[in-house]
Amino acid sequence: MDGYDFNSSEKAEASELQRMIAVEQQKAQFQAQVHNFTDVCWDKCVDSPGSKLDSRTETCLVNCVERFIDTTLSITNRFTQMVQKGVH
Repeated sequence: MDGYDFNSSEKAEASELQRMIAVEQQKAQFQAQVHNFTDVCWDKCVDSPGSKLDSRTETCLVNCVERFIDTTLSITNRFTQMVQKGVH
């Protein structure tokens, strides 16, 4: 042990703080991913910005974002499987 003796209330507060930090980290990661695929898809699909998107550009952006999300989910699921196999 590290020399500290926490009562159950302090342990609950520490646990809640850890949960809140984890939630905030997930939010930050999500925002970073959105920023990343916005940059990637914009550079890939938008030739010259105008007052509105033409159908080709809109389709390109939708497909790009969907591929990005699918890839991210696939990698996340694979990582989760690897972690679970390592734990059990």
